[in-house]
Amino acid sequence: MKKTDVLKQLIDCLYADDNPERENGAYYMSDFLGYMNSRTERGSRALRSVRGGQTGEIIDQWSNTESDISIMLVLMYRYARGYVKKVLKNSILQTADEFSFLMTLMTNDSLTKTDLINRQVMEKTSGTDVIKRLLKYGQITEFRDETDGRSLRVAITDKGRQTIISILPEMSVISKIIAGNLTPEEINTFAYLLRKLDNFHNDIFMNMRKASIPEISKLI
Repeated sequence: MKKTDVLKQLIDCLYADDNPERENGAYYMSDFLGYMNSRTERGSRALRSVRGGQTGEIIDQWSNTESDISIMLVLMYRYARGYVKKVLKNSILQTADEFSFLMTLMTNDSLTKTDLINRQVMEKTSGTDVIKRLLKYGQITEFRDETDGRSLRVAITDKGRQTIISILPEMSVISKIIAGNLTPEEINTFAYLLRKLDNFHNDIFMNMRKASIPEISKLI
């Protein structure tokens, strides 16, 4: 196929991608790349079934691409958690949550406990338990907020910084492993789509935490 033929196909696809839900008719290259990625055949590479086994009428009615995404995100989390556990085997840190909390504090002078927990998208009880462990390990310190005496802030200690610095090289390798066999182009598209989903769901987490499923479903 000649370059001119490919160009013609791209133009046809560009005009075929007419999404009425796009705000104010705005159009971005990232949107088009995502659209193209969804249309492009990736060869005859066989992908394992997400569910496996036999299906019935009830399961078939529920099964769709959206449900596959939900399942795959859960599986990816479990894969990643397994890799992180290997890295932390000989560390004072024991969980991916502890590492994530410390990483967030590495890039902030200090945060209130509530802000730190919210940034990790965790419930208060679970997040408080992580903070207690990090305080016990000497990885962080806590102190009263200067402007709000009722609020406690936390900051990473020198010991915590040393912990993060010692772990980061292996975590960098883990990041590459998690990206797996995706091409650079696929990684960029996937990262964009995940950020878009995070923006959608984080707004719900921060502002509609007590909303019911029917209320949340009205957003889509």
